[in-house]
Parts: sequence; structure tokens; C-alpha cells
Amino acid sequence: MVNSHLSKRSQLQVLDIGSYDVNGSYKQFFDKPGWRYTGVDLAAGPNVDVVLSSPYRLPFPSFSVDVVVSGQAFEHVEFFWLTWMEMSRVVRPGGLIFLLAPSRGPEHRYPQDCWRFYPDGYRALAKYTSMELLEVSTDWDPSAHPDSAPWGDTVGVFRQRQLSLMARWRRRFAQHVRYLAVPGFH
Repeated sequence: MVNSHLSKRSQLQVLDIGSYDVNGSYKQFFDKPGWRYTGVDLAAGPNVDVVLSSPYRLPFPSFSVDVVVSGQAFEHVEFFWLTWMEMSRVVRPGGLIFLLAPSRGPEHRYPQDCWRFYPDGYRALAKYTSMELLEVSTDWDPSAHPDSAPWGDTVGVFRQRQLSLMARWRRRFAQHVRYLAVPGFH
């Protein structure tokens, strides 16, 4: 996914949402010259550069990140659509979001386990924030490896559309209104 969508020669700012290294991380895929990786999570620990006070507010300027990656985190976020709006807010026009989330698997509370995702859900997320869904796939068939057999993921690549200055301003204004009005952003 990374090699097919990102040029190895580019200067990239990469943001990993849910980066705490429990059983591996995505950092290795973004360890290229000129690429700056920042891991964020709700708790300090391995592979966490920035500790968030809320999963619904990212402490980064709008349109400031080239790539946002989040893997195996969305099922744990109660109001994932609020986190999705923040991810969409910080990614630059033309920038990408790589989202990996379980499509099946046993409950694994950390601290809660709320959701499973399918391709139509990713289409809905793209539509919700006017992103372009470049590709989506789901592991429908169980893995041959016994430890992985119950698990499957939906993987999507989204691109931030080019936005006029007026559209950027409207998005920033709407985000500030949401911060003030929508429960969960506090």
C-alpha cells in the first residue's frame, strides 16, 4: 500500500493515529529519507511521540500533514466519525489517509471494542468528509494461520481533494463550530 501510493523521493510528514506499539507498528513502513513520522496515541509508551488528551482533537494545524495512517484503532474509538473528521482536517489537499480497521474478530477491549468495518462504511466516511476513496478491500476469507484465522481487516486509501481557499476557510470555520457545539470534542 505504501509503496504503491507514495514516492520514495518525496518529503512527507506522516501522522500515525493510534501508534502505541502493542504488537507491532507501522513506523517501519515510513522509515525513508525525507519522511518525518509522528506517532500519536492516548497513552505514553513505545512509538508514541505525542500524547493526546482526546481522541477527537488532533493538535496539528489544518491541512498540515501529507499522510495519515491509522491501523487497528478505530474499533476502540466510541465516536470514530469525530476522529475521522479530525484526520480529514489535518491532511493536505492531495494528501492520503490509510485506514485499517477490523472487519471481523473477537472482542478485544482496550479499553472498549465498539465497531467492525466494511467497504460501504469506508465509502460513507469518504462521502462524509468529501474525500476521494482510491481503493478499499476487505479480508473476507480467514487466514490459514491459526492465530490470525478469526481476524480480518478492511483497508482503505483516501485522498483529500484539492480545495479552493473558500472551501478551506469553510472547513476550518465548521471545525471550530464543532469544537464548541458537538459533545465529544471537548
